Amino acid sequence: MKKILITGERSYIGVAVEKRLTQFTERYKVDTISVRTPEWQDYPFSSYDTVLHVAAIVHTKERDLSKYFGVNRDLAVHVAQVARNSGVSQFIFLSTMGVYGVETGRITLDSKPSPKTPYATSKYEAEVALERMSDDHFRVAIMRPPIVYGPGCKGNYPRLSWLARTAKLFPRVSNRRSMIYIDNLAEFIRLVIDRRLSGLLFPQNAEYVNTTELVSRIAAAHQTNLRIVPGLTWVLKLGMALSADVRKVFGSFYYDLDLPGGPHWKEQDASFDYQLVDFDKSIRLAEQVIGERE
Repeated sequence: MKKILITGERSYIGVAVEKRLTQFTERYKVDTISVRTPEWQDYPFSSYDTVLHVAAIVHTKERDLSKYFGVNRDLAVHVAQVARNSGVSQFIFLSTMGVYGVETGRITLDSKPSPKTPYATSKYEAEVALERMSDDHFRVAIMRPPIVYGPGCKGNYPRLSWLARTAKLFPRVSNRRSMIYIDNLAEFIRLVIDRRLSGLLFPQNAEYVNTTELVSRIAAAHQTNLRIVPGLTWVLKLGMALSADVRKVFGSFYYDLDLPGGPHWKEQDASFDYQLVDFDKSIRLAEQVIGERE
């Protein structure tokens, strides 16, 4: 039986991973702890095989920029040091696609990180420090997931959902976005634990997401009338040139599918399949919670 410790109580991803792992009671024992106060350092890390570190400051409302680095970088490295000194054999760190410092483009193995925001910069600096700690006895897996969405998620997806439910018109665009449904990410992490993987990993849904198709599916889930309007390419190009927010919605930003951990990763056999929920069902599930609240 593998024993897993999740640092970051009530985190969106941590809760999903715990829920997934506890479906296999004969294979995993899962505990969670808060690392908000220094007491976590007295916790018996030595009894665990894997530490999943998901504690972080994510959203940009935090005005004290030093907290990003204190939590996302320094705390992550400190937790990893304690885990390593305690004999833990695997450390999993959740980073972000934001380390590339762009809103659009194709990300390949040759793409170089150039983070711009305090959140992304602090995550990348943690990555660098953690990679130095990795060896055969202490394997560090660093994940850079794209947009994570699902019931109750935060970030860009709820904004798109609101737009799809309230707008009457939406432009037809041809773009590609890497995204991953929360249950698929949780299963991916389970497989990473099972195989004791390390290095940089890039999980995503089996197929790219088109923004127009995404918004159309959300509108359909709520049975709202949304008209898709073609022929606004020049308006979108102008908007993307002027606004990062427009680029985040209508631009293409995606990982190659064959990156390590991706759905076409050739290094893993057919059993490395974490696509529990297809795109259609994932939207219905994500929107079901919103529908129940309305």
